[in-house]
Amino acid sequence: MSLALIIVIGWLYVTLLVAANEPTVVAGIISFLFYGALPCGLILYFAGSKVRRQRRAYLEQRAREQGKNSTE
Repeated sequence: MSLALIIVIGWLYVTLLVAANEPTVVAGIISFLFYGALPCGLILYFAGSKVRRQRRAYLEQRAREQGKNSTE
């Protein structure tokens, strides 16, 4: 996950510079959103999927253990 954060920070920096170089403010905002924010959001979402899957499995295991303990 930390490598993904480094990539995202670098890419946002590059896209911010590209957006600042656009001829209009609207073009800069659109450029930043579609070349920067959207791809970075996808990268962070996919990079965090393993963590979300592990967290869900852990919570399900805890729920099973608590259910087993409450029936005893």
